[in-house]
Amino acid sequence: MSYFVYMIRCVSSIKKKTYVGYTSNLKKRIILHNSNRGAKSTKGHKWKLIYKKKFSSKSEAMSYEYKLKHDRNKRMYIFNKSL
Repeated sequence: MSYFVYMIRCVSSIKKKTYVGYTSNLKKRIILHNSNRGAKSTKGHKWKLIYKKKFSSKSEAMSYEYKLKHDRNKRMYIFNKSL
């Protein structure tokens, strides 16, 4: 089974809001975020996928997700590249 680390950006807010997560079903997860059934911090906004990276194991995906969540410079680089 494949896992994805993904980053989404808010398209319904003026603020530069992003969210990083991991999942085994990327399409379903984005739909959940946009239907207010995703993570608590994503509710009430519309989201656009701006980054994804595929992994062969859950532990690899979780490790990379942690690194990406804590690397503000990389997140801003990805965000700005998506505009």
